[in-house]
Amino acid sequence: MARTYDLAVIGSGGAAFAAAIRATTLGRTVVMVERGTIGGTCVNTGCVPSKALLAAAEARHVSLDASRFPGLAATAGPIDMPVLIAGKDELVGSLRAHKYVDLAADYGWDLRQGDATFTGTAGNPVLQVVSPDGSVEAVHAEHYLLATGSAPWAPPVAGLEETGYLTSTTAMELDHVPDSLLVLGGGYVALEQAQLFARLGSRVTMLVRSRLASHEEPEASTALLSAFTDEGIDVIRRAVPTEVRRDEATGEVVVSATVAGTTQEFRAADLLVATGRRAVTTGPGLTAVGVETGELDEVVVDTRLRTTNPRIWAAGDVTGQRDFVYVAAAHGTLAVDNALTGARREVDYRHLPRVIFTSPTLAAVGMTDRQARAAGIRCECRVLPLEHVPRAIVNRDTRGLIKMVADADTGRIVGITALAKDAGELAATGVYILEAGMTVDQVARLWSPYLTMSEGLKLTAQAFTTDITKLSCCAA
Repeated sequence: MARTYDLAVIGSGGAAFAAAIRATTLGRTVVMVERGTIGGTCVNTGCVPSKALLAAAEARHVSLDASRFPGLAATAGPIDMPVLIAGKDELVGSLRAHKYVDLAADYGWDLRQGDATFTGTAGNPVLQVVSPDGSVEAVHAEHYLLATGSAPWAPPVAGLEETGYLTSTTAMELDHVPDSLLVLGGGYVALEQAQLFARLGSRVTMLVRSRLASHEEPEASTALLSAFTDEGIDVIRRAVPTEVRRDEATGEVVVSATVAGTTQEFRAADLLVATGRRAVTTGPGLTAVGVETGELDEVVVDTRLRTTNPRIWAAGDVTGQRDFVYVAAAHGTLAVDNALTGARREVDYRHLPRVIFTSPTLAAVGMTDRQARAAGIRCECRVLPLEHVPRAIVNRDTRGLIKMVADADTGRIVGITALAKDAGELAATGVYILEAGMTVDQVARLWSPYLTMSEGLKLTAQAFTTDITKLSCCAA
């Protein structure tokens, strides 16, 4: 007789593992089905490898930029790309083994390798798992969790598929540094990859529809554009690609684009398409069991992550919601609590931190100025350039800013954006500030250690009532 599990999970990334860990901790039986490499996007092709390579590129850039300190000079030799990629792969393999494969064994849930497809009916869904050797198994469960993640998406541009292109995944497997690189997109993946390859030695041109990081504060976008320009990255705004081809004589990729109403051509050795990601929902047979998907292929869920089938749940990127791995992990735990314990918990994104790992880093929490006004909040804002933050001054790197958005009627802080070194830590601090409902006056009066970047939050709060230029740097 076939075994019936309490929970069957399709996928093995952050959402899947968080769910399986939570379910087994509750004493429930779990089976996980993975058709590819265990660990999902984050550890294999996303967060871990990209940040490892960004750290390496940062180390090289710091050497080349040492002259900003009087009396220092440094050089950087050529990149041994195969060795760099091998080191990245070794790190990924180690983390995958210790944080995924070994954990699955420690917690003791069943793991199946193969393609999973729903069969049966909406009232009685069953998973059919086809293993690599062709054998077939029917998996029965009280509840099912879709955690199949997302994949890079490319727009329908004429000639793009025929010409070929890099994605964020394949770009991190290159055995060489391209002499030149065209990047389509202006979101977090495009930004990180563009700066990565520029710092490794590529001549990078970005084709961006609107502006860099268009969902964040415009002041941060402008400051980041300035930083990219200083590093030799050419950013072409209001650019819409219309055709892609390869020059047979030179081997270059040629992209035709309309730029502010005119047609222009851009050439490079390689093309990286970083225009977003789409949920992976092809294959599992969702229609047969009454699971609806949206216009962008995402699984439709309610605020408790239940799909249109009451026994099937979804978590992480496959839902089309915020594609951060910490969101996926929170989703996994929340979905299990709701499915297996009836917790009726809901997803709350109000104070979700957002980080783009450029240099300087762009990070934010809460609402932007525009979002606050759209929500009917009469807001007051202050923008503090880093030239007024002592930590940035002694670092001799004042690129960037801190922006604080407050409710003008109550003084309560509703949003913080930072473009700075270690801005991710400022966003994490901002989570606690917003969660506590703190006001500008409270933050302005709290202790803050001198010569830390977090002091910039206090200085920005003080800027609501004080001329920051009149403060002593050691008496803030």
